[in-house]
Amino acid sequence: MNHFETLEFYTILSKLSDCAVSAVAKERCLSIEPATTIEEATRLLSQTTEARKIMEQAGSPPIAVMSDLEKIITLLKADAMLTPDNIGNVVQFLASCTRLKSYLKRAEATGADIAFYGNSMIDLSDLEDEINRCLHNGRIDDRATSNLHDIRRGIERKGEQIKTKIEALVKTNREYCAEGFAAKRNGRYTMPVLKKYKNKVSGTLVEMSNTGETYYIEPSAVSKLQNELDMLLIEEDNEVRTILYTLTAMIDDNLTSIKINMEAMEVLDFVFAKAKLSISMKATEIRLTEERDIRLLSAKHPLLGQSSMPPVPLDFALGNSTRGIVITGPNTGGKTVAIKTVGLLSLMTQSGLHIPADKSSSMCVFDNVWCDIGDGQSISQNLSTFSSHMTNIIDVLGRVTPNSLVLFDELGSGTDPAEGMGIATAILEELLASDCLFTVTTHYPEIKEFATRTEGVINARMAFDRESLMPLYKLEIGEAGESCALHIAQRLGMPEHLLERARKITYSGIDTPSISAKPIENTIVTVTPLELKAEPEKDTTPSRSQSFNIGDSVTVYPQKEIGIVYQRANSVGEIGVQVKGKKKLVNHKRIKLKVAASELYPDDYDMSIVFDTVENRKASHLMGKRHVEGNTVIIKEGK
Repeated sequence: MNHFETLEFYTILSKLSDCAVSAVAKERCLSIEPATTIEEATRLLSQTTEARKIMEQAGSPPIAVMSDLEKIITLLKADAMLTPDNIGNVVQFLASCTRLKSYLKRAEATGADIAFYGNSMIDLSDLEDEINRCLHNGRIDDRATSNLHDIRRGIERKGEQIKTKIEALVKTNREYCAEGFAAKRNGRYTMPVLKKYKNKVSGTLVEMSNTGETYYIEPSAVSKLQNELDMLLIEEDNEVRTILYTLTAMIDDNLTSIKINMEAMEVLDFVFAKAKLSISMKATEIRLTEERDIRLLSAKHPLLGQSSMPPVPLDFALGNSTRGIVITGPNTGGKTVAIKTVGLLSLMTQSGLHIPADKSSSMCVFDNVWCDIGDGQSISQNLSTFSSHMTNIIDVLGRVTPNSLVLFDELGSGTDPAEGMGIATAILEELLASDCLFTVTTHYPEIKEFATRTEGVINARMAFDRESLMPLYKLEIGEAGESCALHIAQRLGMPEHLLERARKITYSGIDTPSISAKPIENTIVTVTPLELKAEPEKDTTPSRSQSFNIGDSVTVYPQKEIGIVYQRANSVGEIGVQVKGKKKLVNHKRIKLKVAASELYPDDYDMSIVFDTVENRKASHLMGKRHVEGNTVIIKEGK
């Protein structure tokens, strides 16, 4: 499983990339990896903070696109002549450099170190001015050189002479022409002659109309003038090429400086992209701490801000004496969003990105953030949901270190509840042994009890409104969640007799009738003498109620409480179980063996040590020796 993808870190990087302008900066945004040292993470965060400070005071920076500069550099290396479009792209970049240097010069008043980055950019205003003098609207300007100016004036005059000569011919031969004026076709002045008169006009056919009814002929009378115009056009092309080669050489001479400015522009583009994302998310820089500690106040998932219902702020604390949090609560209550928020904000902070949380929040730096969240079923590998989760969790357990953050969603789900609970408990014990920080979500009551009795682990729950039957999406640390199924069923209109039956089955251990059992009515059983003589073979297999022994560790359902058997089954199949210091009788069908007494205690172990008080044991010992006035042994009956 790709943990960054699961936590939607790549989605954040995509949004960051959209804030960048240049292709290089966009690619850099998409390839960010979280820092693993507090020094590096602090440096990256400071960059973002300074860039945002500058933007808030000076506006958006004038960053150039630079999309064609790499192509232009390749042409220069091949000694090719740059076209006017190529040179136009270069001068646009040079203009952006000038504007950016001016922008950063003004930003120096903020005191931000990044503002002084503009001093590393080289002033290329002379090259910019020369290109602007020679190039105008994507074309070499007439005044780029005096020779080009004279040539183009000659071309203009010669064209007017040709046009005037042809219009005189058109006027003289009006009956031959489709129009009463000269027409320019393929850069040449022509007479628009009707097809039937094409042989009446001496000259060169330049073009035909779409219908074929008009022939555009260059008259022989203007051939000399046209040849003179052609020569001028050749001179113009040669002069323009000379100017383009000159500008190309100037750009090539400054190529090293241009590359330096490009690199500076790309770095600034990347840094200001982080500031733009911070502003768009209304985020802030939080404090990094060397302690193993997370403190998030009013934190929000950055990808939930666009929904119609604003996200509920998350307050979250983990670390120091608390190494793990077990979150419980109803489905759709926000448990998954809560742990994804913690993981995503951790990755963002270590990547130098601001997060949507109160600025008084703090976070340590992890060597990695591991998670198992969501369905994760692999169709290509034919893995079930449970198998897929376990494959991922086993991989995480093999990689986790004391400096890792681990996030597991619905731990132990997707299989038999009893086995799932055992697996979940074992995983939590392994996480504790690894000394990492972790947060898990679960529905198992035993896991809540595990958190209650285990040092370093605490419970948390997602709040639920019992009146509206709606989740509140608010995390409450220090309290375990409770099942709301019966309450929800009651609010939704389940009949009272069904609710009462459900309560008895759940909390009183009343056996439910078998669905397949049918009452036997009007049945007569006849016993023959032969049957009386043949006694059936007795079943030597002990009943289930008799399989439990004193000292067995058992689970009592439906509460799933852990207890110890203090009394074997009575005549009605009730077994004495001590739970949390209290003794009670429980129907054997509500009990499941957890660990046999033979595995817990030696053969001659005095079980009174487990079940009796010190005073009772002393009194019993004394009573066995002699009579002592006032000596009393208290025997508690099972309830």
